[in-house]
Amino acid sequence: MSSVQIQNSVVATDDLIDLQAMINVVFRRLWTLLPVSGLVFTVVALVTLQATPTYTATSQVALDAPQSRIVDFDAVLTGRAPDSAMMDTEVVVFNSNRLAGVVVDELNLVDVPEFNSALRAPSFLSEVRSTVTGWITSMSPQQTQPDIQRETTEYERERVIASLMSHVSIDRAGVSYLIDVSATSWSPSLARDIANTFVEAYLDAQLEQKFAATERANAWLNDRVEVLREEVRTRETAVAEYRESAGLLDAEGASLTEQQISDVNAQLVMQRAALAEAEARLRNVRDQIERGVSAETIAEVLRSEVIRDLRQRQADVTRRRGELSTRYGPRHPQMVTVIREQSDLDRQIDQEVARIVANLSNEADIARQRVRSLSGSLGRLRRDLGVNYNAIVRLRELEREADASRTMFQSILTRYQQTSEQVSLTESDARVVATASRPLDPSAPDVGMSLLTGLALGIAAGFGTILLLEMLRTGLHTDVDVESKLDMPHLASVPLLKFNALSRLVTGVSTPSDYVVKKPMSAFAESIRAIRSSINLASADGPAQIIVVTSALPDEGKTTTSICLGKIAAMAESRAIVIDCDLRRKRLSAELCPNAKQGWLEAMNGSVKFSSVMKTDKKTGMAILPLGRGKFSPRDVFGSASFERMLDALRQNYDLIILDSAPVLAVADSLDLASRVDAVVFQSAWKKTKAGVAKTALASLAKVRANILGVVLTRVNLKEQSKYGGSAYGAYYQGYQQYYNE
Repeated sequence: MSSVQIQNSVVATDDLIDLQAMINVVFRRLWTLLPVSGLVFTVVALVTLQATPTYTATSQVALDAPQSRIVDFDAVLTGRAPDSAMMDTEVVVFNSNRLAGVVVDELNLVDVPEFNSALRAPSFLSEVRSTVTGWITSMSPQQTQPDIQRETTEYERERVIASLMSHVSIDRAGVSYLIDVSATSWSPSLARDIANTFVEAYLDAQLEQKFAATERANAWLNDRVEVLREEVRTRETAVAEYRESAGLLDAEGASLTEQQISDVNAQLVMQRAALAEAEARLRNVRDQIERGVSAETIAEVLRSEVIRDLRQRQADVTRRRGELSTRYGPRHPQMVTVIREQSDLDRQIDQEVARIVANLSNEADIARQRVRSLSGSLGRLRRDLGVNYNAIVRLRELEREADASRTMFQSILTRYQQTSEQVSLTESDARVVATASRPLDPSAPDVGMSLLTGLALGIAAGFGTILLLEMLRTGLHTDVDVESKLDMPHLASVPLLKFNALSRLVTGVSTPSDYVVKKPMSAFAESIRAIRSSINLASADGPAQIIVVTSALPDEGKTTTSICLGKIAAMAESRAIVIDCDLRRKRLSAELCPNAKQGWLEAMNGSVKFSSVMKTDKKTGMAILPLGRGKFSPRDVFGSASFERMLDALRQNYDLIILDSAPVLAVADSLDLASRVDAVVFQSAWKKTKAGVAKTALASLAKVRANILGVVLTRVNLKEQSKYGGSAYGAYYQGYQQYYNE
């Protein structure tokens, strides 16, 4: 298999869920899981068993537009087919506090302890809250008793409304036009009454809304009718006054001037015809007279009654003259009388003819004067009509305004009459499909389901607590943690050793350094050998000779590891020496050379010889360079040339030189020391030291170019570590422990 395939295989394996690790987490946190799950389950069970049984009643309402139309005109609030948005809106209306307030008042729920917590027996917390509230109220400005009572009553009613809404569920039934109103109560009868009262209150609210809207519309329309009536009256009066002031009086649908022009024009036509006729008759008579035509033949003369009478008399006189002329002579008196009478008749006829001609001339003159007068009147009327046309434009404008006001008035008046009729025809847009009945069985609590839910919640809470604890886990637990979180090799996991009075008495061992000598084949000794093996394999050129054992913080087992590492090396017939480089705490010196008064600092300064301060462990032959009791500390011990010469001298005589240093984050001397040695063994207390702290210390060592061999986990509880999984020791703890026991 190629390296690429191997790498892909590793990546694929890492992406899989580590079930064994999850199982290990559960077993490791089992004593967290069980109490948390049991506590939650117990709480749910107690609450369920102590809960008061509640009953639920449901009524159902359908929303639809009204189908009947008694009158054929639009309503103020029109009923329309409900849509999804309308259904959602009506559900919100059902859930309104105003509707709930109507139910509270209708059923007097303020006096029901289930909804009014003030009527229940007060709990301890309620009494404390009331005491604090009373104290705060006493510190505030005093109110009058009626104000306090009114505020208390209103506040109490608001609390009851809120409590009622928590007992009522109003939802749309799927995608239908039905709304389910469910009420829950300790009393089955009260649950039924609440559900039905909610529906009744909703229907009443719809009707009241329509009544109110219709009444508001009627009031507005009534006001508009009065305003428009006055406006029509005003504008019609303005039209009449302007018509009168401008002389634009009507005559059978036309203005007076137009009618006069029409009449005068008709008269003028007739008078012109009469003038033409009179002039023609006069001209005809004159022409005949000028031609010498006998008067008897003129038509105008013939039409005269006087002429006809005179002609009749003339004929009689002529007949008498003829009769007398046969009997008498011309001078006879009778003949003279007849002749004279005949002459008078001729003269009268001539006069009558002249009069007729004069009459014809007069008629022609009169007709001519009439035509002239009518033409003048027609001209004046036409000039007046031209002047009136400008006034007519304004008149038409006033008339249009009056017509518009009249039309608007008629429309509003009609609408007012319609809406007045609607008050008696208003109906709701909803209808009751099913009324709530008295429930026979309680709806809650469902003991079986509640216990199952409590069990599920308990398990979920337990696993959630485990997950939270695992997320908050910041320490280093396994070799995998070391390599993944610190990006450093894991050298060894040093087991935790516990010594009590009995074990000290039986084995004679009281310290780990004695234990490693007494039990050279123990797991503890093997972990120290693992560190020594890492030191021996530090580089291809050979084992590291000068080693610094350090950590991030104090009390992480540096001194114990340094001593045990030195003894293991010495027991392997290697020349080993341990040097106490913790200038402040001096724990190595206190454990191995508690009576040393002078140490390597005094020898390095020339006060004493190294041979006089150097000690040797009698059981293993390990050399020791302790620190003296003095508090003298040069300014720069580890950076001095003297310290460098001391290390060079030790290199010539020892195979392994172990420096027990101070913590990296506590003392800056450790960084200087780490930069001068061959390798650094970094220690971290199992579960105690946070990964971030250790990473900061390692970063500080890396800045001074220290050769860090890896990380040692100290004080490890192998049995507990086995529960984490992924550890080279913990995963096989049983076999590992049995092997070392044998």
